[in-house]
Amino acid sequence: MTTTAATPDITVAAWPGCAPRLLRDGVEDGAGYLAGGGYGALPGAEEFLGEVERSGLLGRGGAAFPLAVKMRSVRAAAARHGREAVIVANGEEGEPASIKDRWLLRNRPHLVLDGLRLAASAVAATRAYVYVSDPAAARSVEQALAELDADVLGGLPISVFAVDAGYVAGEETAAVRAINGGPAKPTDKPPRPYQRGVAQRPTLVSNVETLANLPYLQRHGAAAFRSAGTALSPGTFLATVSGGGVPPVLYELPHGVAVSELLQLHGIPLDQVRGMLMGGYFSGLLNREALNATLDHETLRAGGSGLGCGAMAVLTDDCPVAVAASVLAYFGRENAGQCGSCFNGTAAMAAVAEALRDGAATAEEVERLQRWAGVLPGRGACGTLDGATNVAASLLIRFPESVADHLADACATCRGGAFRAERPYAVEEVTP
Repeated sequence: MTTTAATPDITVAAWPGCAPRLLRDGVEDGAGYLAGGGYGALPGAEEFLGEVERSGLLGRGGAAFPLAVKMRSVRAAAARHGREAVIVANGEEGEPASIKDRWLLRNRPHLVLDGLRLAASAVAATRAYVYVSDPAAARSVEQALAELDADVLGGLPISVFAVDAGYVAGEETAAVRAINGGPAKPTDKPPRPYQRGVAQRPTLVSNVETLANLPYLQRHGAAAFRSAGTALSPGTFLATVSGGGVPPVLYELPHGVAVSELLQLHGIPLDQVRGMLMGGYFSGLLNREALNATLDHETLRAGGSGLGCGAMAVLTDDCPVAVAASVLAYFGRENAGQCGSCFNGTAAMAAVAEALRDGAATAEEVERLQRWAGVLPGRGACGTLDGATNVAASLLIRFPESVADHLADACATCRGGAFRAERPYAVEEVTP
């Protein structure tokens, strides 16, 4: 394991036996990136799109949508409507339990910019943005752009667009809305950005980690890309592991790694694991059955969870009811305030969870929480309400004993002081 200069209190580590594709030691400058073979000649658009398709590269921002499908949709929409496309590298990491995008932008901005220009060339985009909320990331990208001649980027104009941090600010329609001059809040869909996005043009919004995989794919090809990972979740991914009383670490892992093996490497005794928040906050809670899972999209989805943005927070001493209450309270504060079902729903679920945490909830209130978790998904303009219902449902389904203990005001863990973090398991780092 090595510690980076740009984020001195965040350790990064590669999986044993798997050569890292994204992580490296130290901060990379333009000269070093060019000397290592970066910013190679742009491939033909159709040729490269085919390679992306064969690679099976899935988005790393949370939804795991196939990148090739997104790219082809933008390219087709631009050709159909005779409008030049736009591309947005989304580095607004609103998920408190994740550090991967900030790390890439601070330490490997040229890798992200190289991936951005490759994607822009493939979809015939003539304008690009790097969308961020972290000031250090913004400065890093600005400095990287200043190191490059215009011809290195193929004449593509790239701007850094900074917004205030927020859970909803990284949603793709929020990014488009902000760049168009509005608030960084989601909009109803359709239209989706590929149909009408920045300046009403077809727009590809892609997570910075997703784009950072494209230079490897250009140099080594789809077969090499698929040499790590699983058939349905190919390649490596960045995983932020926090909680459990162990300092957070950013890992690069091949998809398919066993959760139990990762936690052993991370230094958390398996017999102390009570559960996990998987995929950041969105996918909800897992109990000890998480130790039987592998880190790939197909396995976690089959188990009613998800890999999301690759963030994992381990519960050891914390009570899952108290953790759920903190996460739901966070959703209640961070929702966009635009959709009544989300604004009211997150607040109501948080109120019941906090009352349950404090030993003051009734069985009828818990029944209402269960009903809300079943009827509210899909009612908001973005995924915030879905994330909240995932947390509530997973608490009730996977930790019934803890819920029962709290209804009886008999939780031994919470008698010593309930978990009340404002940003549960947030990965904080020293700002350079």
